Amino acid sequence: TAWERNPTSRCNRRGLLPKDNNFAQLIDIRNRNKMKTAILASLIAGAAAFAPSQTAQTSTALKVSEQEIGATAPLGFFDPLGYITDDEKFTRYRAVERKHGRVAMMAMLGTFVHNNKWTFDGYLSPSNNLKFSDIDSGIGGLFQVPAAGLAQILVFMGFIELAWWPATKLDGDYGIRLGKVNNWEQEPAKKVRQQNAELNNGRAAMMGILGNMV
Repeated sequence: TAWERNPTSRCNRRGLLPKDNNFAQLIDIRNRNKMKTAILASLIAGAAAFAPSQTAQTSTALKVSEQEIGATAPLGFFDPLGYITDDEKFTRYRAVERKHGRVAMMAMLGTFVHNNKWTFDGYLSPSNNLKFSDIDSGIGGLFQVPAAGLAQILVFMGFIELAWWPATKLDGDYGIRLGKVNNWEQEPAKKVRQQNAELNNGRAAMMGILGNMV
């Protein structure tokens, strides 16, 4: 309308505008305030576009704070390179860590036994006149075992991995219970403590067997 297009001229015709033109200044101030408001709104919208999404953070956090198993002091949940992005990856990596820890603990136990010369009596390979006591300690001893012996070890490992204690069972719980030692169903707190101990001992064993080989 004419009023909306030029309110100052209409006020002049009706004699409503003061001679010092204060009304025009008021209109100008109001227009500038509207412009400032529009600019501020656009700045806020732009900033929001680059702000991190809280929803995304919640989804990528994958309930890590709830995963108390293995997140022990002093490091707590330790993922400096940001590998863990979802629940599925966390479960798989935890299963891999657990299995490697168990293997490393058995390897360290074997190291303690063999380095103290606690060996089986008799022959490892009668056809090669090779006794158990003839096997050197350390990684070098592996290459003294005949090929047939290594093949038997690999077959046994495959049986454990695929059939007896399958690696596809990612929680690592194969139902082995030793009475009150690990009666987790009756004492859930004991489960947390013992699984934490297993993971931490496995981590130490992995570092130990690596140092032993090096």
